[in-house]
Amino acid sequence: MREIPYKIYLEENEMPTQWYNVRVDMKNKPAPLLNPTTHKPMTYEELRPVFCDELIRQELDDTTAYFDIPQEILEFYKMYRPSPLVRAYCLEKTLNTPAKIYYKFEGNNTSGSHKLNSAIAQAYYAKQQGLKGVTTETGAGQWGTALSMACAYLGLDCKVFMVKCSYEQKPFRREVMRTYGASVTPSPSEQTEVGRRILEAHPGTSGSLGCAISEAVETATHLDGYRYVLGSVLSQVLVHQTIIGLETHTAMKKYDIHPDIIIGCAGGGSNLGGLISPFMGEKLRGEADYRFIAVEPASCPSLTRGRYAYDYCDTGMVCPLAKMYTLGSGFIPSSSHAGGLRYHGMSSILSQLYDDKLMEAVSVEQTSVFKAAQQFARTEGILPAPESSHAIKVAMDEAIRCKETGEEKTILFGLTGTGYFDMFAYGKYNDGEMSDYIPTDAELEPGFAGLPKME
Repeated sequence: MREIPYKIYLEENEMPTQWYNVRVDMKNKPAPLLNPTTHKPMTYEELRPVFCDELIRQELDDTTAYFDIPQEILEFYKMYRPSPLVRAYCLEKTLNTPAKIYYKFEGNNTSGSHKLNSAIAQAYYAKQQGLKGVTTETGAGQWGTALSMACAYLGLDCKVFMVKCSYEQKPFRREVMRTYGASVTPSPSEQTEVGRRILEAHPGTSGSLGCAISEAVETATHLDGYRYVLGSVLSQVLVHQTIIGLETHTAMKKYDIHPDIIIGCAGGGSNLGGLISPFMGEKLRGEADYRFIAVEPASCPSLTRGRYAYDYCDTGMVCPLAKMYTLGSGFIPSSSHAGGLRYHGMSSILSQLYDDKLMEAVSVEQTSVFKAAQQFARTEGILPAPESSHAIKVAMDEAIRCKETGEEKTILFGLTGTGYFDMFAYGKYNDGEMSDYIPTDAELEPGFAGLPKME
């Protein structure tokens, strides 16, 4: 075995030139998107008013194993990819664990996260279609920032609806978007019919990704030459994000490293799905075995406490129905610092894998997450995003468990980005003002009661 460096980088000629579609290897395919009126599978023509044409093709395709990455996107990727696979030697020493810990670091670009991997792809296809611009939602702001960058690069207009509590807590993230030329609106807003309706029903609400999605979709369908794009949940996004897992798989294979446990934070599923897909493909084909762990906030526990059912992807109920683990489209999460992990549902791909017991899920409370983030920052020298820190927390738990059992397992987790725009949250933690919130069963029930009735 070759000597393993602190950071593993691929050579330019080793970078993936195709995205991987894990649905091809899934025995049980994710359930199709349904028309919310007819409850029949959505067709290409029905999706065209909302999404870009090529992205619809990718969304509906569960038979093509690999999609070629267009050359212009590959050239853009070279600005910040390949991203490093890092051996967490310092963290291992601090924990005094026999486990080997690796993390794939996606924060080495101005957007500060993995979101740019799909943002440039979606903006590219919008440009190729001859569109004027795109609309989107953003929670913590990583996706909105990434899309703003991509649109600026390609000369597209970008309209972002940002969840209101994040808009207020993260003004610098908002200003990065505006610097790249995007318009940023706190959601829910008075700018759309659905926003006004939500505000009337929930006065003073801090907003949710479901609310922001509704506003972005309405805006896209009312403006000529615009389409809606999104940063997570849908299959097309997970396909683009497999660049993460493909690079990781190549780097590990290069040094004969076999991860036993692969961990990722889970909100809508983009980074987790992107990281695990190539490894999950091996598991599905019977070529290798891995333990996969999805980590979500206890304040928004879609996998661990949600129901596997068809649900609206947005609070305004204007989007297609997706079968997923969900808390109900009407669920408004607390204004916690879980940031981008506050979506009411989970990717249909990941939901199916979880339901098939090919993946585990755990929920963690935010004070324990920030404690882990602080320890990681002090040992590894990177200030992690709150979302990423959910994975850090569980990776540390697994490493400590190895210490207790004496097992020498290899742990891989996704470090989705940096936390430099999250200092409001870090300040709350450092000042001892952060609290944990776990919704009661009674508080979850209204969301479940609002699930669509299926025949």
